[in-house]
Amino acid sequence: MVQKKMAGTVWVILKKIFSIALIFNALITIAVVVGILFGFYRAPWKPFAPYLIEGNLFWVAIAAAMINIFPSACIGRALHTGRFLFHHYVYGFLVLLFACLFVVFFTPVSLIDIFLITSSDLAINVGRFFILAGLTLLLDDLPDVSERIESMLNWVKTKACQARRPLHALQLVTGLVSLYLLVSVSITTILNPERIVNNIFLISTLLVTVITSLTLVKRKAWPKITPPNCD
Repeated sequence: MVQKKMAGTVWVILKKIFSIALIFNALITIAVVVGILFGFYRAPWKPFAPYLIEGNLFWVAIAAAMINIFPSACIGRALHTGRFLFHHYVYGFLVLLFACLFVVFFTPVSLIDIFLITSSDLAINVGRFFILAGLTLLLDDLPDVSERIESMLNWVKTKACQARRPLHALQLVTGLVSLYLLVSVSITTILNPERIVNNIFLISTLLVTVITSLTLVKRKAWPKITPPNCD
């Protein structure tokens, strides 16, 4: 009996971690793609040509990641994992605060530019990682920050659920376009091995985004969502 209870607890914790990891990857996708689009608009650059026909298609990857956040968060919100000392949005605030201070004092870039430049600098990438980690914890636990925020989020959930079938179709479309982006980036990297270090992170996060999108479509995650199920 005790073993079953422990196994159940472990399963709940693992599922919660999985939910947070999906949100984290969605934010990574958005951050990485924002940097690519910034370079695309800043200079006459055709990313991953000729396999990618249009650089603006990267906006679709951002849409795919954003559409994935809500059902991914619902996986964790449906669980009762309790808390250690504080709600984890408190830890999210703290991680975000210290990450921002780290970027300001220990990296050569500003907070505004942190996701707009291409850099392999360890300090910059550590700063990026913890900013996104803090945002992930904050987003996952955002309804618990205050009743006003929870009320606002419930309104957004209601509006989103009213359009859940179009969102389901849009998730399929954005997932397939993201798959095309993934294939284009992968072919370019295979044919240009010297770019593997620069592209491996993009390939990895796009892969997870594509798998998440298509898996949620297969499971009909959006059509099954109603606001009470996400509380």
